[in-house]
Amino acid sequence: MGPEMFSLEGKAALVTGASRGIGEAIALGYAAAGAELALVARSFPELEATAARIEASGGRAVPLRCDVTSADEIADCVGEALEALGRIDVLVNNAGGPVFNAPFLATREEGLEKVIDLNLTSVLRFCQRVGAHMVERGRGSIINIGSVATFRPWPALTAYTVAKAGVASLTQALAQEWGRDGVRVNTISPGWNDTAINRAFTESSAAATIAADVPMGRWGETDDVVGAAVWLASDASSYVTGANIPVDGGLGVAVPEDWRSLRIEQTWATTVGDGAREAHTNGSMRHTAQCQA
Repeated sequence: MGPEMFSLEGKAALVTGASRGIGEAIALGYAAAGAELALVARSFPELEATAARIEASGGRAVPLRCDVTSADEIADCVGEALEALGRIDVLVNNAGGPVFNAPFLATREEGLEKVIDLNLTSVLRFCQRVGAHMVERGRGSIINIGSVATFRPWPALTAYTVAKAGVASLTQALAQEWGRDGVRVNTISPGWNDTAINRAFTESSAAATIAADVPMGRWGETDDVVGAAVWLASDASSYVTGANIPVDGGLGVAVPEDWRSLRIEQTWATTVGDGAREAHTNGSMRHTAQCQA
């Protein structure tokens, strides 16, 4: 397998939520890998700016305004993308977000509907519209952007967590339905990312606390997701379907730092005794001192 397996030359991709954040990063990464693009978002001026960046670097990008919570606009958008590009080889369902943070019992009915429509129903509709085209052609790759909340649900984000869990389940179901038709369906689940939608957190005192909870010790960047997205769109992942790939610095498998420390202390006390624990601790301190010297 050579580098050409990761090329997207000759592929046409539709990316939703492509005007900023992770969607914009994926669109730019796809363009750099050689793909032609249909860029979809509601905020058209930002979308045009992203398309202009791609065109300036020698790529091709068609901006398409679409409110992904509207079934009619999705139908029109997919039709326009097919007319402009001739086919859709890759679909990235990225548009979404938590919308708001609120306890479940304090969330109004319209709030629940808004979160579910944005994060789950829109993905269902794009998968159905584009999936029909891909199944007919006998090939395609659908990449749904999920969330670490699928593995680690967050309080006050209940509707968002449920929607993203639905996306993960949809991925697995469609991977089974369409596998023999040559259509692969996978999920990428980012963790805490330094994007505009999280700016209230990244610029607050909570930022350091959140980063400390991540095993890799930092917030994610939008570019961290691009490698996985390019791989899943390329022939290099031709035998991968139904996967849910966390790109979260290990957050999905982590427990809070205080619990880690407590469990380690308990383990040493019950399995090897205080003397061995002290020797291990002293050895670790000496190793640390040598590394810092």
